[in-house]
Amino acid sequence: MHRFLYNNRDELIERCKAKVAQRPRRAATAAQLVHGVPIFLDQLMRTLEAQENGEVDESFRISGAAGGDASDLSEMGRSAAAHGKELLELGFSVDQVVHDYGDLCQAITDLAVERDAPFSVDEFRTLNRCLDNAIADAVTEFGVWRDASVALQQTADENERLGVLVHELRNYLHTATLAFTALESGKVPIGGATSTVLKRSLTSLAALLNLSLSQVRGTVEAPQEAAFPVASFVAEARHAASLDASAKGCALSVLDVDATLGISGDRERLVAALVNLLQNAFKFTQAHTEVTLSAYAEGDYVLIDVQDHCGGLPPGATSRIFQPFVQVGDNKSGLGLGLSIARRSVEAGGGVLTVRDLPGTGCVFTIKLPRKALD
Repeated sequence: MHRFLYNNRDELIERCKAKVAQRPRRAATAAQLVHGVPIFLDQLMRTLEAQENGEVDESFRISGAAGGDASDLSEMGRSAAAHGKELLELGFSVDQVVHDYGDLCQAITDLAVERDAPFSVDEFRTLNRCLDNAIADAVTEFGVWRDASVALQQTADENERLGVLVHELRNYLHTATLAFTALESGKVPIGGATSTVLKRSLTSLAALLNLSLSQVRGTVEAPQEAAFPVASFVAEARHAASLDASAKGCALSVLDVDATLGISGDRERLVAALVNLLQNAFKFTQAHTEVTLSAYAEGDYVLIDVQDHCGGLPPGATSRIFQPFVQVGDNKSGLGLGLSIARRSVEAGGGVLTVRDLPGTGCVFTIKLPRKALD
């Protein structure tokens, strides 16, 4: 058999590639084949040759004894294990790992029938032993790395979920603290806009905690969405952000908003997203500069811009600034989640959040949402 395999090696590999290509969402790639069919075929030929020459120990060293040995993988076992790991990294399933070796077995038997090449019972037994060991080692390694990958992803998801909760709680607490400090100073009246900001922050804190409890209990209800005026939405965010402006010693300029403009979605979540953008702007804008908030219509959409004077973004920042836990500025006091949370909230409302760099000046964050008619 080893001579037959040697003479038809290229043909067998091509047949295996053709079988792989026929399966949905599959393609034979160079990476997949590094430790796949070609190297297995070479090891099979060497095993058969050693077996024919009576070199049983060499045969087992190459491909392992029947039943394999998980504590001491053979040469074939190590290659098959690497192949199983590669297939996981390429996004394949465990059944596709098994099929890769089954393809070769079928290709060998089909070609042997076509070429009228008889094999002995012992040769078939050796072929089955090699396939059995290779499949077992590939599937085992595939499972080990898959379980590790799932565990790592679960940990990352949990860390991000906790990070989001901490970030939002801290934001609401930060705004409430600024409002309380202003009221405590006696320079602003009780019952005015600052009191409204404090009340809304405390209400939002309670709502966020209740939402977290509902998520733990599995009783989260979909938010009720309705159209609301952009003007009042912007005013709400302005009141919350004005405290950050005063604390930073910067100006907040809010342009007039068309009273007929409307958007829809989870208002609380969208307000939090806009406030996140404004707080981010005051965090990085240069002292004694201005942050501008504007909202306007563009076709069937409403665009809300937050422009700062941070001096511009570092090279390549626009492509990764919305990724969780990414911080592109010098100020590392946060978690690097604000912009990620804001984008997720905007996208949940059917919109998009983008950033445009103004080199040497600052940047503009833009929320784009479908325009809705107001009742």
